[in-house]
Amino acid sequence: MKKQTEIKTKLKAKKTVAVRKQKQQKRKNDSKDFKSKFFLFLKKFLKALGYIFGGVFLIVLLFFVYINLPVAENKEKVKIGTTFSLRYAQDIGLDWRQAYLDMLYDLQIKHIRLPVYWDRVEKSEGQYDFSDIDWQLEQARNQGAEITLAFGQKVPRWPECFIPDWIGSNDEKRKERLLSFEKIVMERYKDGHPEIIRWQVENEPFLDFGVCPPIDSKLVDSEVAQARSIDTSKPIVMTDGGEATLWIQAASRADIFGSTMYREVISPRFGHWKYPMGPNFFKAKRLLIRLFAQQENAIVIELQGEPWIRGWTTSAPLDIQLASMNAEKLADNVSFAKKTGMKEVYIWGVEWWYWLKVNQNNSTLWDQAKNIVRENN
Repeated sequence: MKKQTEIKTKLKAKKTVAVRKQKQQKRKNDSKDFKSKFFLFLKKFLKALGYIFGGVFLIVLLFFVYINLPVAENKEKVKIGTTFSLRYAQDIGLDWRQAYLDMLYDLQIKHIRLPVYWDRVEKSEGQYDFSDIDWQLEQARNQGAEITLAFGQKVPRWPECFIPDWIGSNDEKRKERLLSFEKIVMERYKDGHPEIIRWQVENEPFLDFGVCPPIDSKLVDSEVAQARSIDTSKPIVMTDGGEATLWIQAASRADIFGSTMYREVISPRFGHWKYPMGPNFFKAKRLLIRLFAQQENAIVIELQGEPWIRGWTTSAPLDIQLASMNAEKLADNVSFAKKTGMKEVYIWGVEWWYWLKVNQNNSTLWDQAKNIVRENN
């Protein structure tokens, strides 16, 4: 009996060992099977990822090739205009009225964008001085020039936003008083000023650039809605950065969309560099706003015609200024802008050209601009 019990115990032990080995083997097999399936999945995943990245890379490469394809010279005439800032003219030591008159009568500029500086017009709350704007509009009217009147808290020239000091830090007050100011501007000039052909509401309101409050699309919508309610006879222009944005936000709110166009820039990270893109880049973005903003009207509202260098432009040595922008580059930039197919080109920098002419005895940029205007009249 004892012997039988021992045999049973041994058999049971052997069976237990066998079962344990089977389980161990099954675990090994399961592990091998899992690893096999995992590596197979990983291989397929990486392959799919490779296809995706490869496809994206190919699309980017093809887009890069497309935007840099040669574009034939455009011999058609375009409207050549400029932005005139009395503020900047004064900042660089000019007689701004004489500069403005010479722009009208010597350069024969017929298309001008004029900024209305909120902090200059309403220096004290509720007290308005429009005399400088009135004078500029009168001179333009006498010369048969067309004006795009730009207003808002953000208008051309650094630091971009020109909010009166008396606003303080009250955000709601700023918005309320801004809308009130814009209403007063439009009510003043909507009638009896045939020289004003367009209103520009804000300048690049969806581009985070300058010393400005945070981007506020609801405020912009309120400004546009108010402008449309005050005057339905003139189109509204809205602008955006030419290279760094998709244009859709501004273009979808505008009757006419205006793009900036800067080819050589300076950034804190990369220093001085030139955008690696040709005129087709802007053609592609025009297609984008046609598709997603139903916007057919696009112009170049700000074409680089002034140096982009570190610090205050006119404080730099003259050779540095002219290395960044000169008569040859100005003509090349206008040619580039015309190749995009846009029919209006507003060149940036007329105050600097005049400064070179009267303060530095260098009229090369002024004369080149005169030639460009003459060729396109």
